Amino acid sequence: MPVVAVLGAQWGDEGKGRVVDLLATKAKMVIRAAGGSNAGHTVINPLGTFKLHLTPAGIFDANVVNIIGAGTVIDPAVLLKELQALREANVSLDQLYISDRAHVVMPYHVSLDALEEKDRGANEIGTTKRGIGPAYVDKASRMGIRMGDLLHEETLLSRLTSVLEYKGRVLNKMYSAQPGASLHDMYLQYLEFGRQLEAHIVPIHGMVQDALRRDIPILIEGNQGALLDVDYGTFPYVTSTATGSAGACQGAGISPMRLNGVVGIYKAYTTRVGGGPFPTELTDDLGEHIRQAGHEFGTTTGRPRRVGWFDAVAARYAAEINGISSIALTKLDVLDDVETLKICIGYRWNDTELDSFPSSISVLSQVEPIYEEYPGWKSSTSHARTLDELPEAAQRYVRRLSQLVGVRLGMISVGPSREQMVGLQEIF
Repeated sequence: MPVVAVLGAQWGDEGKGRVVDLLATKAKMVIRAAGGSNAGHTVINPLGTFKLHLTPAGIFDANVVNIIGAGTVIDPAVLLKELQALREANVSLDQLYISDRAHVVMPYHVSLDALEEKDRGANEIGTTKRGIGPAYVDKASRMGIRMGDLLHEETLLSRLTSVLEYKGRVLNKMYSAQPGASLHDMYLQYLEFGRQLEAHIVPIHGMVQDALRRDIPILIEGNQGALLDVDYGTFPYVTSTATGSAGACQGAGISPMRLNGVVGIYKAYTTRVGGGPFPTELTDDLGEHIRQAGHEFGTTTGRPRRVGWFDAVAARYAAEINGISSIALTKLDVLDDVETLKICIGYRWNDTELDSFPSSISVLSQVEPIYEEYPGWKSSTSHARTLDELPEAAQRYVRRLSQLVGVRLGMISVGPSREQMVGLQEIF
């Protein structure tokens, strides 16, 4: 399959980094399609442990072209810090390219993000306060500054002058705040960012189309998770982008007609960060045990993730709207010592059984999960490399998850490294 999209299929944090890192060894091009430094992938490979926020996870293979696509929003300071850490680990950046169409996260975006979140009070969404939402707002309202603008002095000065004047009024009148720096200082700082990144900022369209013509294997790296999609997620507790397969194609600059497969990444349980409804959430000692065993703390913020049972209703919904063709199941090993497991197979709401995912967060906040129970396997799965090597109870559990989601199993992660993977089918 020459073009494959890899998507988080829950509320993010599903372990995309390890799956993309593994699949990138078979790809020749990896494109990060959307999102910003609010997303984080932890990758563990022979070079070490890396927390990537903007760089595609294919960066560790010197033979792979890595592209930060037009759908992303980039904080240059964050990216430069990340690239420096990679250089110090002797990771080559020669094959890293940044779309000149990608938008820039500016200091006033960060200020607005924090002020707007504080203003929501009890209704806060739980943003990372990295300026991502406001940057996408400016993109939609055609006020944004793009990475290519950082390479042109006159263009940057013109764009920044008009935008900063407007943002200054907004910040001052609504929050009695300032943009964070003067026009002069901000202009010089972002020109310098452009100078430091100039070798990487290019028009990527021709590069991607050439790869398509030559049938080079391409991996599109999604961001966040399907249930955080701005249209199909638990709105308003969502991110600011289309996180599904259609959004991945848009952000990568690849026609959906060229997509050959969609890998949906699911944890063997469910987590989410921030506010919003979570029907299967565990707030007891078992939930805390799974959180600690799974190291469920945000890559970007360090916040404890909320933990719950696998929600097959939400999982099937994500598979249907994104055309998921293969499941990558992660963190099965975290459940190795759990006595009894539950899978949510439906919702009960006001004496009515729902088997589909509701759009209303009011309804979703009130539903009662309908569970199936399964015995745990109470033994280690970390050694398994084939399905038959898993304990029988674990085999039954993962097969039932696949059946409920309606998608075949492609691979199962039983540990943090790329080697700890149960391979069931070829993705490429």
